[in-house]
Amino acid sequence: MAHMLPELLSYLESLAEPHILLDRQYRILAANAAYRSQFSPRASVVGRTCYEVSHHFSVPCDQAGESCPLARARESGQRERVLHLHHTPQGESYVNIELVPLLDAMGEQAYFVEKMEPLRVAQGQPVRQGLVGRSLAFQRMLELVARVGPSHASVLLLGESGTGKELVAQAVHDASPRATHPLVVVDCASLPETLFESELFGHERGAFTGANTSKPGLVEAASGGTLFLDEVGDIPLAMQVKLLRLLESGTYRRVGSNELRRTDVRVVSATHRDLKAMVTDGRFREDLYYRLSTFPIALPALRERGDDIALLAAALLERVAPQRRLSLSAGTLALLQRYPFPGNVRELRNVLERAALLADGHTIEPVHVERALGTDARPSPVALQRAEAPEATASGAESSLRSVERAALQAQLKAHRGSRAELAKKLGISERSLYRKLREIGEAPDAA
Repeated sequence: MAHMLPELLSYLESLAEPHILLDRQYRILAANAAYRSQFSPRASVVGRTCYEVSHHFSVPCDQAGESCPLARARESGQRERVLHLHHTPQGESYVNIELVPLLDAMGEQAYFVEKMEPLRVAQGQPVRQGLVGRSLAFQRMLELVARVGPSHASVLLLGESGTGKELVAQAVHDASPRATHPLVVVDCASLPETLFESELFGHERGAFTGANTSKPGLVEAASGGTLFLDEVGDIPLAMQVKLLRLLESGTYRRVGSNELRRTDVRVVSATHRDLKAMVTDGRFREDLYYRLSTFPIALPALRERGDDIALLAAALLERVAPQRRLSLSAGTLALLQRYPFPGNVRELRNVLERAALLADGHTIEPVHVERALGTDARPSPVALQRAEAPEATASGAESSLRSVERAALQAQLKAHRGSRAELAKKLGISERSLYRKLREIGEAPDAA
């Protein structure tokens, strides 16, 4: 294959997307102009390993807890795709990787061509808009967004309230060929049944009392783009069959009209409800469920994204108080990382906004978060200790952390109906740690 190398390099150089050529030892043999421009404008990467350049690792990705497309391709002998968080001149950014093994005359893998495409719908660093995160749970969710985005498949977003389903819907839309057309949001929970059909499909003049003019519906407004059905579990049964027709045929009728209209929309839906249970109970059509859930994506709760709290907090502070350059003290960050946030990212934003209003300086301290969380209506012991003995601040913060953790554990214990093993798994701790914490708060560890 050595005699083919110049032709291969010339081919790579002609490609508009960033590409590199690798050998079996992860060494970069060539990088085309698009790669050099986007990822390495100041220094050559030739001769260096891909894992050192992209991740600053000293070992291959698969030995550092990452998914390595080259290692996977060597095993499968096929094209492999992964989503990676790469170091770039603009900071850490998500990049879609597509790697293809090239065979020599003996049929052995000799080289690997890697294509890189920045995923611009999420960041691994604080930004004022869009998805932010780098935890494993977040990356798994984001990889599904990257895979389904360019397709036309219907997407069902599943997750607790406050996990950012509308942001993920926006990311799916932005990663699709429909990104230049509108994303239209339908809040299914807020539309009364009597208005649902006319809002979704539109109505003709005189269709009902008060319909003085014809009005296009949200389906028509979304033509060419994406229709996002938020809280799809709240759609009335009578409307579900009409929505099914739209999904299956792309047709609908305005209220008061017999004319069959066509539209071209991609449907993304979201719910915090258990749709399968609703199907079993007869409250949601089974055929509609399967049409909506062609590609389901589960959104992780914030308690599953502890590593993202610092990133999210920095990004949210930029959004709620952009002029103040606020930061979190170490004790405050630890406090936020311990709190379970049943309201997820939405609750974190609210807490930070309240804490920002309570803070006079540029640093948010545990006392501000305590008051924002409503854990102590009296003057905070942390503030009193700071005034009387500055050196006692750390111990006061630790006491506050313990009180918040105790209250959170008691709330989880009260709401949980399963075994202690299930509760430990839900909290992300071992059973031994759970039993120790239960003894500390005076609960019987062996209770059911």
